Amino acid sequence: MGLSPPPHRIALLFNANKKFDRDVITGVGQYIKSTRSEWDLYLEEDFRTRVQGIEHWHGDGIIADFGDPQVAQALSQSAMPVVAVGGSYADASLYPQHIPYIATDNAKLVQLGYRHLIDQGLSNFAYYGLPPASDIAWAAERENAYRQELQADELAITIFRGQSTSASDWYNASEQLVEWLQGLPKPVGILCVTDARARQVVQACQLARIPVPEQVAVVGIDNDALTKVLMRIPLTSVIHGAVGIGRTAAHLLQQVLCGANHSQTRIVVPPAGINIQSSSRYQPLRSPLVMRARHYIRQYGCLGVKAEQVAEYVGVSRTALDEHFRRELKRTVHQALLQHKLEHATKLLTSSSLRLADIAVSCGFTSLQYMYAVFRREYNLTPKQFQAQQCSPEFTDSDGNSAWLS
Repeated sequence: MGLSPPPHRIALLFNANKKFDRDVITGVGQYIKSTRSEWDLYLEEDFRTRVQGIEHWHGDGIIADFGDPQVAQALSQSAMPVVAVGGSYADASLYPQHIPYIATDNAKLVQLGYRHLIDQGLSNFAYYGLPPASDIAWAAERENAYRQELQADELAITIFRGQSTSASDWYNASEQLVEWLQGLPKPVGILCVTDARARQVVQACQLARIPVPEQVAVVGIDNDALTKVLMRIPLTSVIHGAVGIGRTAAHLLQQVLCGANHSQTRIVVPPAGINIQSSSRYQPLRSPLVMRARHYIRQYGCLGVKAEQVAEYVGVSRTALDEHFRRELKRTVHQALLQHKLEHATKLLTSSSLRLADIAVSCGFTSLQYMYAVFRREYNLTPKQFQAQQCSPEFTDSDGNSAWLS
């Protein structure tokens, strides 16, 4: 019996500190596991991308992030098989020449977020982008795609790029963002170039006491689990098809290693869907008191706050606030707090492995017994029974969050 051929040595040149890059790498891993491809992978152990000396690397192929200009320049003349990954371009001449290229569809990412905001019944729209820079061409592509969407619908174009974030400029950047948000016509839907920028918008709204989503509905792009952990208000986000990009890139490279010619191949991968959360679920309300109260409940409703504390935040008596809630929402402040806790509990019951007692605590119930009593009253089920009866969602992302496909 002959010896098996040695595995192909493949370098993955990505900044795995970024969500998009990690998902592409995940897709590469999925391809290897699902095929008979024998690959020995090289990836920087501190997850940063380093190209210095790559020309001396003795391997068989490379999959690389060409969104990084240094990587693109270093590999543009490589004699080794290379598959490039990056963002899509409206101008086809911007794609690398003679290298197969797999792209995330920037126009479709923007379109999906924008149409979701339209579906919420909003008529004012804005965009929070990034300052121009040579290493983020994808950001300019998304901004231009948004501009084209609004022009096609004959709507006013409101774009704000703000500052690049740094410790020294953070205070000024936050002040500028607050000033921009305060000057926007309300209610307004804001699409953000990334989840990180969306988080900044929500933070600035909290500083300025602008209710989210009653006056500002926010959508990000990335569906980044880290961003979700850092936010009190769950963020709606468009989901890249980056895992599929990784699988496709690996498949193309394997074919090239077997002799296929894909030098002119260009594949644009659409988004996987949109994870809809409360940051964009706009509901028209007449009472500014109810808007502010619901904003407060979204931030602190699972921390054990009482109806009296909500009324104190708004600046009226509980009786007066209850009256506004009954007129607008057909429920009291206390009932709205319970509803918020229940919504959070049902998500955890269907998407986490937490113990019931831990779910009760994290949702602000005073005890597990109280959570049981509320579930029985509202659903005529125990939490365990509710958990067992849930059907699979229409779409579940890699983090287990329900999402709606485009």
